[in-house]
Amino acid sequence: MVRKSDMSSALSIRQLTKTYGNGFQALSGIDLDVAEGDFFALLGPNGAGKSTTIGILSTLVNKTSGTVNIFGHDLDKEPAALKRCIGVVPQEFNFNQFEKTFDIVVTQAGYYGIPPKIAKERAEQYLTQLGLWDKRDVPSRSLSGGMKRRLMIARALVHEPRLLILDEPTAGVDIELRRSMWTFLTELNQKGITIILTTHYLEEAEQLCRNIGIIDHGTIVENTSMKQLLGQLHVETFLLDLKNTLNVAPQLLGYPTKLLDSHTLEVQVDKAMGITALFTQLAQQNIEVLSLRNKTNRLEELFVSLVEKNLSKVAV
Repeated sequence: MVRKSDMSSALSIRQLTKTYGNGFQALSGIDLDVAEGDFFALLGPNGAGKSTTIGILSTLVNKTSGTVNIFGHDLDKEPAALKRCIGVVPQEFNFNQFEKTFDIVVTQAGYYGIPPKIAKERAEQYLTQLGLWDKRDVPSRSLSGGMKRRLMIARALVHEPRLLILDEPTAGVDIELRRSMWTFLTELNQKGITIILTTHYLEEAEQLCRNIGIIDHGTIVENTSMKQLLGQLHVETFLLDLKNTLNVAPQLLGYPTKLLDSHTLEVQVDKAMGITALFTQLAQQNIEVLSLRNKTNRLEELFVSLVEKNLSKVAV
């Protein structure tokens, strides 16, 4: 577990369990720490326990046992103080589709006792930052999917929480808008807001997050820094675009190859071998490489490996 002792904790979970009425155990005693100021990825396959965990943190789901502390506030003893510390952007749109964009944000501020004047100022601030100010007077139902996502972020920020929890914030958002949201979230984090992100876009987690927890079948199977996790990747698969036309895959010592088409070669590169010797062997066979790219996102390869490993344990 990688946590700096000199940094205070934004989130501390101990032995958290959740068993639903039908007997399904969604969480099996998880421990998790997120340091103040961190940008943390919580990843896992569908049904792993991510949504249940977020539901408990946001007080929408009752835990079965265990403890939850957010900035020192105990979920059982100080639920109101705990809720003031967090802002949640859920996966599903859950605002009044007929209410105006501006009013949705201002109304949310009112739930936290924020005076109307300050609420309106903050609504303007966050709607402007998220590119929605020109849509302030339109009913939210007329917004595009990407605009609705940004509206939910503005709503979650209006009471200025110290911890922002984002559940699939860029789902259904086009690439250009996704990148602009990455920039906005990075700037928020740089200002000191702790962020917990769940996402199916593993490239997103790798780009944004410093630390990562992977949950599967209600247990934490990995909790480390992004750098250390990616360091576990011993084999990477690359796609090479070739200038030459090949009919068969070349034989390369120490590098398994597969010819996908006459100009695309798939190569597995072991960490111990490195990539320099690969290009040396290709040059010796007069094969010229135009470009090189990862076949899959590095985090995706590790994620699949860890989940498959845990699945075999669960099945035993």
